[in-house]
This record gives sequence, structure tokens and C-alpha cells, in this order.
Amino acid sequence: MEFRHVPVLLNQCIEALNIRPEGIYVDGTVGGAGHSRHIAEKLSEKGRLIGIDRDEEALKTAEERLAGFPCRVDLVQSNYADIRSVLTQLDIPGIDGALLDIGVSSFQLDNPERGFSYMHDAPLDMRMNQEDPLTAWDVVNRYSEGDLARIIREYGEERWAKRIASFVVERRRTQPIDSTGQLVEIIKAAIPAKARRSGPHPAKRTFQAIRIEVNDELGQLKRAVEEYLDVMNVGGRLAVITFHSLEDRIVKEAFQKRANPCTCPPELPVCVCGKVADVRKVTRKPIQPEEEELEVNPRSRSAKLRVCEKINKK
Repeated sequence: MEFRHVPVLLNQCIEALNIRPEGIYVDGTVGGAGHSRHIAEKLSEKGRLIGIDRDEEALKTAEERLAGFPCRVDLVQSNYADIRSVLTQLDIPGIDGALLDIGVSSFQLDNPERGFSYMHDAPLDMRMNQEDPLTAWDVVNRYSEGDLARIIREYGEERWAKRIASFVVERRRTQPIDSTGQLVEIIKAAIPAKARRSGPHPAKRTFQAIRIEVNDELGQLKRAVEEYLDVMNVGGRLAVITFHSLEDRIVKEAFQKRANPCTCPPELPVCVCGKVADVRKVTRKPIQPEEEELEVNPRSRSAKLRVCEKINKK
């Protein structure tokens, strides 16, 4: 199966990164190199591009698609949040910019064998890195009813979370739930018919929640934003694309905290805590796709891009 990666908010990302031809740039979620190819185009032979992905298949495709560019290209199989260890491995002290395109790629969604999609019947997997131990099967069949309900409610923002968890636990008492198709049917049975008639596919929120849990997506994102800003050279920019409110909130709050770190009570006339901002927000509000892009790539509808720039070292 061909690894398709439609780069979301492409022009906005490239413009936001303010790429210097001789700089060092990281695509922490390189995927099929949709964004990376355009970053590489702007780099000279003295420039360097580092592509990171948890998915071995993605890196093989990225290697093919990034061949022939004059800049140096390093591709690393790793969690994007582990940027410090990646840079240590490559003997790089700091970077001049980074892009994080958070979420699941089109290839992973469309490949039935990976178990990400509620549109295909497949084994319950959902691992971005297929060497990771925790799978969707483990979450569905081994988590307690309370933990299942919490995950579906918090990560999926699903109003029927408690009922879905109850139906899942009841079904698995008789036999394990092994496939995405079985899980979809359980979810449909749990959500009242009237609630299923409008809105997205009834399984969308639950599948999102389980995927986030399996891959620790929110925890990794929170850690990553801090790590990337720490290793950023002055003048470098971090651009982050998110696809739902939980992710966007993490990025928004992290940028805000770094741009306004003062912890003094608001009634004090001057700052006495001594904490100084090390970033500035380039985007006051998130950048979202325009209608033209939505027509070509409907999956970009929920995408939001936030950007900040490193202004001094801590």
C-alpha cells in the first residue's frame, strides 16, 4: 500500500518556519515527507533536515521522497518527543526550527491492517510504532470499566462513554473483542438510535480515545512542546498542527506559559519573581485551513496551526 501523506496547512507551515537555507530543521512527525519535501527545497547543501517517525514504513517512504535534495537528511525511528536523545545521537546542540503534525497519518487510517479506522474490519491494534507493547486490544479487553469510561469521556469527549464502557465489558465477559468491526457494533448498540442519526460516525470519538491512550499522544505532546522549545536556537520557530481541542489546548497553554512565565500576583505593580519569557507567540490565534484546502483535503477541517519563536535562552 502506498504511503499517502497530504500535507495539511502546507504553505502556512513553510512560511511560519521562516526557513534559513543553512539552518537545522526537524520534522518530528515526518510521515510520508509531505511537509519535509518542501522544507528540504528551501535548504542549501549546508542545511540539515532531521525527520523523525515512530512508524518504520513511514521512514522508508520518506527516505525515497527526500532523496536528491542538496541538504543533509537524517531519518530517525523514534518518538518525536524524544528530541533530546535524537539530537545527542546526531551530535547536534540546537535546532533552528521544527514542525510537529500531531495525529494519525492518512496511510495509517487507510491501511486496514493497522486497526486505526472504524471503516474497516481489522485486528484491534492502533499502534503508531508496531514494536510498542500496548495495543488497542489490551485497552478494550483488559482495562476496567471505570478506566474505559474515563478514557472515552476525556480523550474522545464522548457523552455516552459510561454506556459504551458498560457494553464493552458485558460483551468481553463471554468472549474477547478481537476486531474493529466487533467494537464498532458494540458502540452502535450502546449509543441510542436517536443520537446516532446526526453528527459524525458513532464510533469516531471512541476510536480516537483508544488511539490516544495506546500511543500516549497527549502526554507525549505535552512533553514534546517543552523539549523542542528548550533545544531551539534563538530565532528558531516551533510550528505545531493539532486536530482536536485536547491537543490544541496543550499547545496553547504551553506557548502561553513560556511567553508569559511571570507568577507574581496581579495586584503587584512590578514583577518580582524574575521569570523572563523565552518565546514569543507568532500566532495569536490558530491558523486554520481555507475553503480551497478543505475541498481538496476534507480531513484538514479540524486542523489548527500554532507557532512560537525562541527569543532568548533560559
